[in-house]
Amino acid sequence: MRDIEIIDAGPALVVGAGLAGLFAALKFQVRPVTILAGSPIGSGASSFWAQGGIAAAMGDDDSAALHVADTLVAGAGIVDEAIAKIVTEEAAPRIEDLVRLGAPFDRDAAGKLVFGREAAHSRKRIVRVKGDQAGAAIMETLAKAVRARDDIRVIEGLRATQLLMIDGRVRGVWARDPAGKLFTIVADAVLFALGGAGGLYAVTTNPVTARGQGIAMAANAGAVIADPEFVQFHPTALDVGRDPAPLATEALRGEGAVLLNDKGERFMLSVHPDAELAPRDVVARGIFREIKAGRRVVLDATKAVGEAFPVRFPTVYSSCIAAGIDPRVEGIPVAPAAHYHMGGIASDAHGRSTLPGLWVAGECASTGLHGANRLASNSLLEAIVFGARTAADMDATPIGRTPVDLPEPPTIVVADEAEGMAQLRRTMTANVGVERDADSLADAIAEIGVIRGEAEGETLIAATDTALLIAASAWARTESRGGHFRTDYPETNPDWARRTCTTLSAAEAVAAEALGATARAA
Repeated sequence: MRDIEIIDAGPALVVGAGLAGLFAALKFQVRPVTILAGSPIGSGASSFWAQGGIAAAMGDDDSAALHVADTLVAGAGIVDEAIAKIVTEEAAPRIEDLVRLGAPFDRDAAGKLVFGREAAHSRKRIVRVKGDQAGAAIMETLAKAVRARDDIRVIEGLRATQLLMIDGRVRGVWARDPAGKLFTIVADAVLFALGGAGGLYAVTTNPVTARGQGIAMAANAGAVIADPEFVQFHPTALDVGRDPAPLATEALRGEGAVLLNDKGERFMLSVHPDAELAPRDVVARGIFREIKAGRRVVLDATKAVGEAFPVRFPTVYSSCIAAGIDPRVEGIPVAPAAHYHMGGIASDAHGRSTLPGLWVAGECASTGLHGANRLASNSLLEAIVFGARTAADMDATPIGRTPVDLPEPPTIVVADEAEGMAQLRRTMTANVGVERDADSLADAIAEIGVIRGEAEGETLIAATDTALLIAASAWARTESRGGHFRTDYPETNPDWARRTCTTLSAAEAVAAEALGATARAA
């Protein structure tokens, strides 16, 4: 075996330091835990950028049952209702956990939590921090709490590249530092909390490093991947040429901001009865079609927020000002951007994947909560609920120590991947975006294959694996549902009222079928 540094992570290894990972680490009661983070904890994850807040049915006029009902409607017929009940019923105690840790949620003069409303919610149930700063404030709170715990070890600056499998069980990961040095990190059990895949798209609100690495690692080890075709595009990313695109939080529309085209028309009124507060996929398609028709779209909050913008929505305000836009007096140019992946590593009610020894939480997991279209602010809620549930299950599961004899480590290649990654991102946005069809998806599959064939570095190879899972599953689902819209199959088909469960080998077979069908048609 090559001379590679071995790190013993102990009983539990949490890979990823977003909301799900940090919260899970804090909920371990029996096992000491090691967190593996590619960047300093509390700052590099998508959770840090979240603006809207956390959905929780805690108001006097609200209930978990109402929250479930809204989740089912938004999820377009394939939400796992049992999971939705678990998550909504455990919302209040998890919010109380964050309060005890010091999360500075907005409160009224009497000290009660203030709840906001977002699209497709029937009640005001979004707990926020300073209007649009929930993600940053909560992550800073959790990072501080983690660093104060003697039984939580934090390893920063190493990125996991491959699962360590021994006798069919996950026993850790291989990881490397920025210089390419390889590390073998062994553990009794592993929790993946590695975030989403928005960075696979050229227009995204996610960190560009969020490229579905966790999905690719699990899929390459044989894990079942659920619902990969369902990508949510946030309707209102700032269309100002920045990568990633700053977000204009949905809370603005909840406060009364309206969408206008360059004719001054409030076009969403003719698209859906709820207009700007329709489900995200509906609003995203409405904006997409305006832009495709050559019309510019702005989010006008001049009346709904106006002069209060710097105080009520400071994050959005600062992004606008940096782009030369004053949202107090003018509309904000917006466009849809890849924002959240409903798909991921298939998991059960305790966060267990189909691989023994691997638990998953957060956006890299697919629990069934979101169905075909995530309800606004359910993502942070899912992260804390399943962060807690995975920790409890891992604590309660008897797991033996990792064997001393380790397999031969993989060859890690550090290569210049910028051109290949840019090509992949352009392909995904152009062909696997807000609207898809068989031809565009087959083109994407072919291009992904070319990029993968030329790739040398493991980061780009992993990105193409996740991209293939998304594109192949989108080609196979011959209907439109939630975040997945096929212009050649624009109707929802009741025969497809089920979740997708696939593997990397199955996706490769579908890809071959798609390319064969295209060749025959030509």
